[in-house]
Amino acid sequence: MGQDNQLVTDDKPPISQFYITDITLESTNGTNDDSTSLILADSELCVFGIPGSVDGKAIVLFNSSPGRRGMQGSIELPADTNGIDCVVTCHEHGDLGYMHLDPLRPEHDRKQKLETFDAQINVTVSWEVIQIRSGHFREADEIAGHFQDHALERFRAYRHAGDLADILAARLAMKRAVDLTPQGHVNMPGRLTDLGNVLTHRFERTGELGDIVEAISLQQKAVALTPQDHGDLPSILSNLGNAFMSYYGQTDTLSHLTQAISFQKKAAELAPDGYIGLPAILNNLGTALNQYYRRTDTLSYLSEAVTAHRKAVELIPQSHEDVSSLLIGLGDTLSSLFERVGDPQDITDAIASVQRAVELTPQGHPDLPSRLRCLGGLLTDRFQQTGDLVDIDHAISVRQKAVDITPLGKADLHSQLMSLGDSFAHRFVQTGILSDINEAIALQQRAVELLPQDHRSLRSHLNNLGISLRCRFEHTNELLDIAESISVEQKALKLHPQGVSHLAFNLNNLGTSLLRRFERTGELSEIAEAIAVHQQAVDLIPQDPSLLCNLGVSLRGRFEHTGDLSDISKAIATHRKSVELTSQTHAARPSRLTSLGISLSAQYGRTGDIRELYEAIACYKGAATSIVGSSKKTRLNAAQLWARTLIQHDSESPEILVSFQVAVGLVALIAGLEQTVQGRYTALENTTCFALEAAAAACALDRPDKALEWLEQGRCHVWSQLNNLRTPLDYLRLHDEDLVKEIADVARRLEHAGSSRGQSPWHLDMSLSEKISLENEGRSQMSLARKWDSLLTTVRAIPGFETFLAPPRCSTLLQDIPDSGPIIVINVDERRCDAIALLPGLDEPLHIPLPNFSIEKASAYRTDLDAQLRAGHLRTREVEDITGTDIELLGRGFRPLPVRKQGEDSPVHRVLHGLWDEVVKPTLDALGFSSVDQTSGKVPPRLWWCPTGPLSFLPLHAAGVYQGSECESALDYVVSSYTPTVRALTDRVKNHKPVDPTASGLLLTSQPSVIGSVFLPGTTEEVRSISNISEENGVRVLKLEGDELSVAGCIERMQEFSSIHLACHATQNATEPLQSRFLFHQGPLDLGTILESNLKNADLAFLSACQTSTGQEKLSDEAVHLAAGMLAAGYRRVIGTMWSIGDAPAQQVATTFYEYLFSHRDETAGATFDGTHSAVALHHATQQLRKALDDSEHSLLTWIPFVHFGL
Repeated sequence: MGQDNQLVTDDKPPISQFYITDITLESTNGTNDDSTSLILADSELCVFGIPGSVDGKAIVLFNSSPGRRGMQGSIELPADTNGIDCVVTCHEHGDLGYMHLDPLRPEHDRKQKLETFDAQINVTVSWEVIQIRSGHFREADEIAGHFQDHALERFRAYRHAGDLADILAARLAMKRAVDLTPQGHVNMPGRLTDLGNVLTHRFERTGELGDIVEAISLQQKAVALTPQDHGDLPSILSNLGNAFMSYYGQTDTLSHLTQAISFQKKAAELAPDGYIGLPAILNNLGTALNQYYRRTDTLSYLSEAVTAHRKAVELIPQSHEDVSSLLIGLGDTLSSLFERVGDPQDITDAIASVQRAVELTPQGHPDLPSRLRCLGGLLTDRFQQTGDLVDIDHAISVRQKAVDITPLGKADLHSQLMSLGDSFAHRFVQTGILSDINEAIALQQRAVELLPQDHRSLRSHLNNLGISLRCRFEHTNELLDIAESISVEQKALKLHPQGVSHLAFNLNNLGTSLLRRFERTGELSEIAEAIAVHQQAVDLIPQDPSLLCNLGVSLRGRFEHTGDLSDISKAIATHRKSVELTSQTHAARPSRLTSLGISLSAQYGRTGDIRELYEAIACYKGAATSIVGSSKKTRLNAAQLWARTLIQHDSESPEILVSFQVAVGLVALIAGLEQTVQGRYTALENTTCFALEAAAAACALDRPDKALEWLEQGRCHVWSQLNNLRTPLDYLRLHDEDLVKEIADVARRLEHAGSSRGQSPWHLDMSLSEKISLENEGRSQMSLARKWDSLLTTVRAIPGFETFLAPPRCSTLLQDIPDSGPIIVINVDERRCDAIALLPGLDEPLHIPLPNFSIEKASAYRTDLDAQLRAGHLRTREVEDITGTDIELLGRGFRPLPVRKQGEDSPVHRVLHGLWDEVVKPTLDALGFSSVDQTSGKVPPRLWWCPTGPLSFLPLHAAGVYQGSECESALDYVVSSYTPTVRALTDRVKNHKPVDPTASGLLLTSQPSVIGSVFLPGTTEEVRSISNISEENGVRVLKLEGDELSVAGCIERMQEFSSIHLACHATQNATEPLQSRFLFHQGPLDLGTILESNLKNADLAFLSACQTSTGQEKLSDEAVHLAAGMLAAGYRRVIGTMWSIGDAPAQQVATTFYEYLFSHRDETAGATFDGTHSAVALHHATQQLRKALDDSEHSLLTWIPFVHFGL
C-alpha cells in the first residue's frame, strides 16, 4: 500500500466541506423473509437538497451482497448544508420510504431506520462522511487524500472482518481518489498502487477476472509513472508482481508467474541496502519462486526461493510486526524442499519457523487463525511422509483452535473448517476410525455451505469434500457416498477455469471416484469414463507421477473386467513411468511400487512371462521393506502380496519366511498403544487371519517353531498389550528401581487412557470444546505411548533384558508350559490345517498335520451350530412363554429345539462327530493319550486348547461321538481348558504368586431382576446354595443380592476377594468390546471398568451368565469376549459360557462345581479359597449334568457351553 498523505494547513480558520459516501440499504426483515430483499433488488435512491439539483438527483444502486444495495461514488455538500432528504423508490412498488440524512451526525450514529410506507418492510440505511477542511492547498489533491484515507480505513476493516461490503467501499473510495488526483501529480503512482491492491484482494475473494486485469493495468501505470531512482519504485514493482501472482493463481498460466518473478527480482535489485521494504520484497519473491518450482519441478527455483525467504527473515528486525508473515513464507518453502528432497530436517525447520510465527502472534490478532491453520498444514504434510500420528493429532489440535477463535462471520472461516476437515480425513486414511471421516465430511460440508456459488474457493472445497466422501465409501461401501462424491466433483469441474494444475487435480479425483463406483457396480461405461478423465488429467501434466499411477489403476481395472491385453500393457507403462518419476524418499513410492507390482502380476496371469512375475515380486518387496511412506497399511498390503505371490508361484523360496516376518511385524504396528482399545480392534479387522496364513506357510516348510511365534505375535494384540502393561517388574527392580517406578506409572496411565477414552465416544452433535477435549486426551495418550516405547528401548539396553516385552521366541514359550499337561495350538487356514503341541519338558514343538480338516469344514460346522443355537434362541436373551418340563431349562435364554425324526442325525451331533474325527482324536492319538475309565475314579490329564479362526467358536472340549454303540468324546481322554494365546498361560505359570491370605475368599452376587431382561429366579437360589456350602466348609464368603450391590461396590469388593461368582445376565458388545457388561439391578458393570481396577489377588471368576466366552466373527483371533477380558483383568482362571444357558442347569453346574472344589481342599487351607482345581471341578460338574440327561441335541446344548479358561 502507498503511504497515507500528510495534509498541509495554514493559520486561517478552516472551512468544512462534506462528501457523503457508501450509502447502503439493508433488509432487516430476518433470514426467513426475503420479500424485502427482492423489492430492494429493483430499487434506486432519489436525493433532494444537493446544490444545483432542484428536482433532486436519481442515484442508481447496485447489489453489494444478498439483501444489501449500495451507492457508487459520493455526494458533495457545502459546509453550511442541513443534510439531504432521501427517498427510496422501486419500479414495481413505487416509493418505499424516506429519511433525512445529516452529515454532522457522529460516526457511531450514521445508521438509521428507513421510514417506510409499508410496516412489513424493514430497511436500515447507513452511510459514511468525508469532511474536508479547506486552507492554502491544492484542493483536488486534498480531497483525493481524504478519499484515499477513507478507502484504506475500509480496506483495513475488510482485512480484519472479511465483509465484502468493506472492500467494495474501499474500491469506490480509492477510485474516487485516483479520479480526483491531477495527472502528473506526485501522489498518483501511490494511489494507483493502492487501488490495484484493493482490486487484487477483491479478486482473490470473488474470482472476478476483471478486477485482477484492472489491478495489473493500474500497477503497470504506477510503475511507468515512477522515476527509476524513486524510493518507492521497489515496493510498487513488488505490488505489481503480487498482482501477477494472484492472476496466476486463478488462470494457472505460466507466463503470469514468470512475470511475477521478473517484477519481484527487479524490485529486489533496485532496493538499496537497508531499504525498509526489502524483507517483504524478498518474501514475495520467494513465494513466487516456490510456486514456479511447484509448477515445473525445477529444483533451482526452489533453492532460490529458500535463499530469498531465509534472507528476508534474516534482514527484518525481530521486533517488526511483519516478522511472523515472513516466517510463514519460509516455512511454506521449506515444506516444498522437504517434499522434493525428503530431508526430515527441512520439514522440522519449516514447522519450527511457523511455530515461532504463531508464538509471536498475540491472542486476538486477526492473523492468528490463519497462522495456526498453516502450522496444522505443515504437521499434516510431515504426517503424510512419516505416518507419525503425533503430527496429525497435533495438526488437528491447532486447527481446532483456529476454528474456535475464528468469529462466525469472518470471511476465511470456510478455509479454517476445510483445513480441519482435511486433517481429520488424513488421519482416517491411516487409522480407519469412522468418526474421523464423519467429522471431516461434516466440516467440509459446512465450509461449502458458507461459500456463495461464485466464490473462487468453492471448486477446491468441493474437490476435497468429494475425496472425503470417496474415502468413507471405501470404508462403508455405501453407494450414496460415492454417488455424492462424483456429483460434487463434477460440479467442481464445471466451476473450473482452464488452469492446468487445478483442472488436472479435479479430473484425477473424478476419475478415481468413477473407478471406485465401477469396482462396486461393474458398469463398463463408468470405467471407460474413469479412464477418459484420468487420461485428460495426464495429458495436462504428463510428468505427474500421481496422475500416471491413477490412470494405470483405471486401465488395470478395465483389463480385469474385459481381459483386453492392451489395457494392462498401457497400465504397466504408466505405472513404470510413475515409479521412475517418484523419488526414492517420496512417501508415495511404496504405494506406486505396489500398484506396478499388481499390474505386472495381472499381466503374468495372462502371458506366463516369468520376468513379469519376478519384477512384480521385486516391487512388492521394495514397497514392504521401504523405510519411507506414511502408511503402514500400504507396506503391510505390499508384504502380504509379496508373501502370497511367493507361496503361489515359488513355494520353496527362502524369501517366504522373510516376507511373512515383515508382514507379521507390520500388523502389530497398525494397532499401537496410542489408540483406544476400540480403535485398535478397528485397525485389526482386516488383518485378523493373516497370522494364520503365515503359520500355515511355516508349517508347510516344516517350521512349527516359526508358526507358533507368528501366531503369538499376530493374534490377541489388545490382550497382549494389556498383559505387557501389567507385567511383573521384580527382577528389573533389582537393577533400577527408579526406572521400574517410571515404567509402572506410564503403564498404569496408558492402560487407563486406552480403556477410558472409549467411554465417551465422539458424535457429530458434540460441541467444538468437547471435541477439542477428546483430541487433547488423544494427544496425551499418544505422548504416553511414545514414552512407553522410549522406556522399552532403555530397558532393552540393559544386559540381560535385551528381549524385555518383545514378541516371545518359541524356546522362551516352551520354558513355562504347565507341568499338568500340553498346550495344543490348532491353526486353520485355506491352504492347510495343523496342530502344534507344546509339551512340558520338550525343547521343540510337536507338529501334527490335520489333513482331513479344512477351513471350509470349520466354517460349515460353525454355521450349522450357529443355526441351531439361533433356533433355540441361544444367541439372544429373548425367551418365549413356554410351559411344561422345559421351563426348568429356561430363564437365561433357552428354548426347545425342533423335534427330529427317529434316527435322524442332528446338526449338533454331526458337528461334534466331525470335530472328533478330524481334529481332536488325531491330535490325542499323536500325543499318545488314551481313554480314562470313568468308573475308576481317576482324573483325566489336563490339556489346553488354543484354537484359531472359525475353530475358536467351536466346542473342542466336547468333540465326540454321542450316537451309536461306540460313543466316545474328548471328556473321556482329557480335562479341557482354553487359552486365548500360549503366552497368556505361560506368563501365569512363570509369574505365579500365592494369593494374599487376607484377600482370599469368594464374593457371590445374584442379579435376577434387571429391567428389560428376563427374570432369573435360579440365580438367587444358586448363590444362596453356594454361600451355604462355603460357610459349611469354613471358607471366607460374602453374598450380596440384587440392590445390595452397586457397580462401584462390586469393584471395591473385587479388590477384597480373590474370587467372584456372578449369577446374572450378561451382554457381549461386538462393536465396543469394552462395553460388554454384566447387568446389575443398579446399572451395568462393564468390562472397561473392571480392566481399570488393579486386581492384584484375582484368582477365579465364575461367570454364570449367557455367552460370556462368545467372540466376534470379524475378530475371531482377538478373543473379544468377557471371559478373555476377565483373564486380562488379572484372574488366573475363568469359567464362562459359549452360548446362553438354562437357569436350572446353570444352578446345578455351579453348585456341583463348588462342592467338588471344597471336597478337594487342603485341610490346612483355613478360610481361604483356592481355584487351582477349577478345571477338574468344571469337568466333574458338566459330567454330572450330562449323566442326568440323555445325548439328544437338546441335552448336548445344555451342558456343552460351560468352558474353562486359564490355569
